[in-house]
Amino acid sequence: MAENKRDYYEVLGVSKSASDDEIKRAYRKLAKKYHPDLNPGDKAAEAKFKEVGEAYEVLSDPEKKSRYDQYGHAGVDPNFAGGGAGYGDFSGFGDIGDIFNSFFGGGGGGFGFGGGGQAQRRGPTRGSDAQSSIVIDFMEAVKGCSKEIEVTRIESCSECGGTGAEKGTSPETCQKCHGTGQVRIQQRTPLGYMSTTRTCDECGGRGQVVKSPCKKCGGRGAVRRSRRITVKVPAGFDDGQTLVLRGEGNAGELGGPAGDLYITVRVRPHPIFTRQGSHVFCEVPITFAEAALGAQIEVPTVDGKIKYDIPEGTQSHTEFRLRGKGIPQLGGKGRGDEFITVVVEVPKNLSGKQKELIREFSGLENKTQYASKNKFFNKLKDIFKD
Repeated sequence: MAENKRDYYEVLGVSKSASDDEIKRAYRKLAKKYHPDLNPGDKAAEAKFKEVGEAYEVLSDPEKKSRYDQYGHAGVDPNFAGGGAGYGDFSGFGDIGDIFNSFFGGGGGGFGFGGGGQAQRRGPTRGSDAQSSIVIDFMEAVKGCSKEIEVTRIESCSECGGTGAEKGTSPETCQKCHGTGQVRIQQRTPLGYMSTTRTCDECGGRGQVVKSPCKKCGGRGAVRRSRRITVKVPAGFDDGQTLVLRGEGNAGELGGPAGDLYITVRVRPHPIFTRQGSHVFCEVPITFAEAALGAQIEVPTVDGKIKYDIPEGTQSHTEFRLRGKGIPQLGGKGRGDEFITVVVEVPKNLSGKQKELIREFSGLENKTQYASKNKFFNKLKDIFKD
């Protein structure tokens, strides 16, 4: 019964004001956490997975979500006039006749008469989404690449074509519900007979039963299968982004469409480059002489090495910008830039001659050439002028 179910917003861990994107993100996270493939044999996880899927099915559908927000679980319970309203709230009905139709099966029967309400059999259902991941190198993300990965998903049984019946046979109309997928139950009350409809327990709402189940799928019409597929990662893809392959998820039921396959892309770090969006960052060591006199240095980019002129008097950790040398933006909307930071390296293990030359240079230094040093010591004088 609906009253025993948890609140759908609580199931997904979102507020009632959550956006469609927030609801979708919460669903993906929980579906991945409780997916049967990641929790083999865990019945509790399997139940959680089904509960999460049920909550998402309602909250991702604007019409169902609206009814749920107004009437709760009764608003989306097919036993209550298609989920139109719950007990105790008759605002959704035009007149008193509609109320009786909702409670007693309708069709003009009224109290004491079962009426002829229209039970609807279960129709095609979209398959659930599948999850996977892929690890690629930094430069593969920059340039784009194709990778072959193995995914496990539910596919329609090739032996029976998804019917669940042995070859040469076909499903038969359920004798208990006569193909409607629902059965009507009458209960006597002080007000008369109350007539309700429930999902047929004989056929599970399908309207059909399989007398000779397919040996390959056991009558389920679907099998779990591992398959290798080729994934194309576009140039500029970033770590943690998700590729969506439409229709590559789990097979639907009763001829329903397959779900989608969500592939999370993880990118290995690069030994030289780091990345922020479409921009690339790199540190380039230079010598004291190159920094003082200026020089043409070799700079790595994602497209290869280039020559770059740094001006004389360049200070350590000065940053230079190379426009258009970054990473392609998704959708072909241009490229980012590369930022190189030059770091002056002080030499070690100097020879006697080198030390002598440096001492000679030091004696020829002009104090006015060291602006930062002069500024620092002038501040010290102000601080310790006492």
